[in-house]
Amino acid sequence: MAGSDSEDNPLPVNVVPMVDVIFCLCVFFLASFHVRPLESRLDTWLPKDRGSGPGTLETPAELRVLLGWEPATGAITRRLGHRDLHSLDELAGLLREAQAAQRERNRPAQPLIVDAQQGLPWAAAIEVVDLARELGIGELQFAQGPP
Repeated sequence: MAGSDSEDNPLPVNVVPMVDVIFCLCVFFLASFHVRPLESRLDTWLPKDRGSGPGTLETPAELRVLLGWEPATGAITRRLGHRDLHSLDELAGLLREAQAAQRERNRPAQPLIVDAQQGLPWAAAIEVVDLARELGIGELQFAQGPP
């Protein structure tokens, strides 16, 4: 009978402590297991006969002009990528270089993104828009940086 005392098994075995120990071991091994990314185990060799060689700079992924304004001095700051620009003519030269590099590599024209700081005088943004029109940049986008 299932519910009666078993005469066949004189010593009953308590399984709960054994299951607890196994569970603790599983948790310990799962917590101490470190997953390594697959890329760290792949051996890769880059071809030396193709691609841009050392020392060549790629054109930036985007043409973003950051416009800032110092209210105390009234100075307007311009920045293309990581490069600070002192004049609108310098910005024009860099945009021409970027366009020429895109044409040489047969890449589609990138949009010019004007990212203006809050409180910037409108005339500074309009100067950049007019410059883009003069250079023949077809697509112009506006972005607002963090407040």
